[in-house]
Amino acid sequence: MLIRGLMAVSFIALLSTSGCIPSQAPAEGGTNEFMFLGFMLLIFVGLYLIFIRPQRKRVKEHQQLVLDLKKGDKVITAGGIYGVIEKINEETADLRVESGAIIRFARNAVHVKREQ
Repeated sequence: MLIRGLMAVSFIALLSTSGCIPSQAPAEGGTNEFMFLGFMLLIFVGLYLIFIRPQRKRVKEHQQLVLDLKKGDKVITAGGIYGVIEKINEETADLRVESGAIIRFARNAVHVKREQ
């Protein structure tokens, strides 16, 4: 919903600054170009704050989670498997599930660490 609103506002601003929609008063030289650039900058900053910045934060948190894994941690994998880490190395980890089976999976596949 927010994206549609931003797109509609940017489209209307583009039309009004490009001369397709006549302005109320005649513009002086260069004013429309600065308004257009300012509006585009505002749209970029808004999109950065809404989409890019939160995604980068989530990626950093996941990287820190993966680095902090150790033997005995209770985790949930991206595939939804619950278990306890039995052995861990740089790329893989062995996970003991409730049935007692041990599963080897990629270390990056850990989705969340459960509370002890």
